[in-house]
Amino acid sequence: MGRYSAVFRCIGGCGEEYPLDEVVYNCRKCGNLLEVSHDMDLLRRRSADEWKELFSHRMGTTRWPFGSGVWSKKEWVAPNVDDENIVSMFEGNTNMFWAKRFGGMIGMNDLWVKMCGNSHTGSFKDLGMTVLVSVVNEMIRRGKKIKAVACASTGDTSAALAAYAAYAGIPSIVFLPRNKISIAQLVQPVSNGAIVMSLDTDFDGCMRIVKEITKDDSIYLANSMNSLRIEGQKSISVEMVQQFDWEVPDVVIIPGGNLGNVSALGNGFSMMLELGLISKKPRIVLAQAEKANPLYLSYKTGFREFSPITPGKTLASAIQIGDPVSVNKAIKALRQFDGIVEQASEDELSNAAALADRTGLYACPHTGVALAALLKLVEKKEISPKERTVIVSTAHGLKFSEFKVGYHEGTLRDVECRYANRPLELPADAGKVREALDRELAARAKS
Repeated sequence: MGRYSAVFRCIGGCGEEYPLDEVVYNCRKCGNLLEVSHDMDLLRRRSADEWKELFSHRMGTTRWPFGSGVWSKKEWVAPNVDDENIVSMFEGNTNMFWAKRFGGMIGMNDLWVKMCGNSHTGSFKDLGMTVLVSVVNEMIRRGKKIKAVACASTGDTSAALAAYAAYAGIPSIVFLPRNKISIAQLVQPVSNGAIVMSLDTDFDGCMRIVKEITKDDSIYLANSMNSLRIEGQKSISVEMVQQFDWEVPDVVIIPGGNLGNVSALGNGFSMMLELGLISKKPRIVLAQAEKANPLYLSYKTGFREFSPITPGKTLASAIQIGDPVSVNKAIKALRQFDGIVEQASEDELSNAAALADRTGLYACPHTGVALAALLKLVEKKEISPKERTVIVSTAHGLKFSEFKVGYHEGTLRDVECRYANRPLELPADAGKVREALDRELAARAKS
């Protein structure tokens, strides 16, 4: 059948291509971002049913490296990488949570949450980082002089990079905005031995620094402007459809900051469509925090204009980004998938997350943004209650314990904590405990 292959190709249409093992992030001819382009003619030689059978056969096994949710789709992701150079922790294969009770509250019986935070470092960033670090590992083993891998981060990217680089024995450098990420997110790269740079700026400022530092080809850039990340994250959409026995959801809602995930999932759906595994596209919704909403503002102009903003401080700290590097890719994907962009206030995202938690979820604030967007779009009748809808949960709620504690203690700014649930502090007296329980259970029976 021949050897599957992929290259970097300019998204601007100038025709420039580069090998995946070349240190390049932008087109050297026109300056546009790059995307990974596959030999689709060769991929088409295997039928849709054969691809489905292959992916299903590999899913969840311990056979290296195909038990990974990413590398089970190796031919569609990074076929050029030798198996022995892959850096994987069997990431992916995350569960689909049927949000039965939450959906029932808004009249939806086919509402699902793709739990991408149930991963090694607690976020979907693992899916992209396994691909990027694997390519770097192969480059180093073939003699490329790469001293370290670096990223700017609002927390989750740094955790994934530090873990995968540590697994491969490659030094990592992370640039973080000081006092703007959770303690759990900060301690992850520290624990995995990364060189942690805590800078007096926001994410966009960190991004400017890392782009400058990685002009030195010996330090490799690991942010999502590097399309190797997108290739790994693309597996989310393939895995999602696979979990529904190859049926496509009607609507997919994605929280967005740097906007790489929108194009990633879009690429996955497009690839499945082109190769005949699916016959329709979902509608994609991009959800932004109101205080970090440059794409929402652009959407309101029909994407005719886009201007970076200075983001305000939002509880959804991982998407507190005013100048997203993947904006052009995201707009392209949203146009292809009849996209909607919605925003959520601090009050809306916090209460949406808290309400979902009461039905068994433990939602991070970014998932709260997506849940709030769903509630608003159902109310506006832009999403039908009958549509199969999937929320992409990007991180594990345990990474944001300060957010959870603040909500239930009622200390979050600009938030009316309607579902706060404070512990009942009582003396160790069975009678008083019984009285308090009776009052509490009676109150809950009425709600």
